[in-house]
Amino acid sequence: MDTIRICHLYNDILNLYGDTGNVVSMKKRLEWRGFGAEVTELSFGKFDTNTKFDIIFIGGGQDFEQGILTEDLFKYKADWLTGQIENDTTVLAICGGYQMLGNYYITDKGENIEFLGAVDFYTKASSPRMIGNIVYRTELNGGHNVAAFENHSGKTYLGKGVKPLGKVVKGFGNNGEDGTEGARYRNVFATYGHGPLLPKNPAFCDSILLSALKTHGVNDLSELDDRIENAALKNALDLYG
Repeated sequence: MDTIRICHLYNDILNLYGDTGNVVSMKKRLEWRGFGAEVTELSFGKFDTNTKFDIIFIGGGQDFEQGILTEDLFKYKADWLTGQIENDTTVLAICGGYQMLGNYYITDKGENIEFLGAVDFYTKASSPRMIGNIVYRTELNGGHNVAAFENHSGKTYLGKGVKPLGKVVKGFGNNGEDGTEGARYRNVFATYGHGPLLPKNPAFCDSILLSALKTHGVNDLSELDDRIENAALKNALDLYG
């Protein structure tokens, strides 16, 4: 079978709350089905922008981490990443990585920090922080609940042509106001869910994998023995109440 190439963008700086576990989960669920899975860690500096990736993962980080990578993002990766999104490369972005894809971030001092602008939304600092366990309902993969952990001070508001990833069941989500969580644009999956998110949400993980595999002519996935993963999800959903 084909090898799926995963890019872990800013792997050494955007890895809040074990977000690398999302890459591990994607890789293993591919390998268990007989696919090859190759992970490339891509951090600061120049790189070959012609390199083909099937999935780009961007983890979470605090304001400090986001601030120090902005220069590198615009100098070396902005045009490439925007082009990848418009060409329907699958992208999973978590929290700070999610915010980074939007138009701008308004700080608590009213400063406007320009971000990538690849997806039409913006984020505004707020107080108090939105912290705690979150459950949201997504219609991906037949519809199911997703359990995760959120910790963000930014409120995100979606723009034209951008759909929410899900509807909040418990927690704050994008802004604690409109009941939305995350963003869906083309093959972008963006969410505030940390944890890591994917190991205990196998159906959600498979939705991401399938979006990438379709470019290889794969339209469905074989079933895996997810008893352990589903038990972890059930425990989380029961715990989060």
